[in-house]
Amino acid sequence: RAQSEVRRSGTREWLVMREALLVILTTVIPVSELRGGIPLGVGLGLNPWVVFLLAVGTNMLLFFPTRLALAWFYRSVLTKLPYFDEYLVRVRRKGEPTIKKYGLLGLMLFVAMPLPFTGAYTGTVLSWLLAMEWKRSFVAISVGVLCAGVIVMLATMGVVSIATVS
Repeated sequence: RAQSEVRRSGTREWLVMREALLVILTTVIPVSELRGGIPLGVGLGLNPWVVFLLAVGTNMLLFFPTRLALAWFYRSVLTKLPYFDEYLVRVRRKGEPTIKKYGLLGLMLFVAMPLPFTGAYTGTVLSWLLAMEWKRSFVAISVGVLCAGVIVMLATMGVVSIATVS
């Protein structure tokens, strides 16, 4: 009987770990990010605080591999394309007034909107494309992710409604 309890307990722990991994994997998907990970985890019955920490933490950490991948791709591929550097200079010059006006606050608010394609991936690409300093960009994107996580968690728990259907 004791072995049966241990086996059941081990199975339950395995299921929780598997469900937590699903939250992380869903959060890593660019289209869903934490906007998909949080509702999934809560729907699977995981502790909402654990789900929040997993999804927000994972989403914040996406900044580093994304920024490194962009730098590598730029050095390895894009610099070999004719006229790409000129294009990048034009994009940065065109975006400069907006960056001066809204800067890191604008980046943070952009990432904080719980809409598709406004999360950590897009914020990181935008910060790289507009040549924003990476440390400050990381802080702005992290605060935006935290805000988006709070909004999505509140909506998931039914505290607020982002959209209603009449």
